[in-house]
Amino acid sequence: IMDIVEIDAASNNSVDDIRELRESVKYTPSKAKYKVYIIDEVHMLSQGAFNALLKTLEEPPSYVIFILATTEPHKIPATILSRCQRFDFKRVSSKDIANRMAYICENENIQAEEKALSLIARNSQGDLSYALSILDQCMSFGNEIIEYNDVIELLGTVNID
Repeated sequence: IMDIVEIDAASNNSVDDIRELRESVKYTPSKAKYKVYIIDEVHMLSQGAFNALLKTLEEPPSYVIFILATTEPHKIPATILSRCQRFDFKRVSSKDIANRMAYICENENIQAEEKALSLIARNSQGDLSYALSILDQCMSFGNEIIEYNDVIELLGTVNID
């Protein structure tokens, strides 16, 4: 059992938002051992919000874990970065993306041409969420099957066959 709080820093990026977070950190998790705060798009916090977060990052309660997620670590102040352990994630391989989409299609009872899924995977450039977004768009066409030519049209690419 996990006690997880997700915060979208793109929308909640003010000093007041971080003060509210600091207040909630005081409360222990209800059932879990840890209370995990995931701050997504953390690079979008204002300078004042970063300053307000600093003290809490320096001395968090023993039951609190912070996960700061960003695609732009260079926008995070050095004072924040120095208090974090950094994990850089690699892009997902096209093969793994295609396999994941095939799994989803199978579970959703949707037929898909293998080369259609491969084309989506290659165009996603290692970004699984982007590939799934394209897959979702293909599914919304309402066709019985996700076909290669439909993916070409959706992506605006050229048929290389």
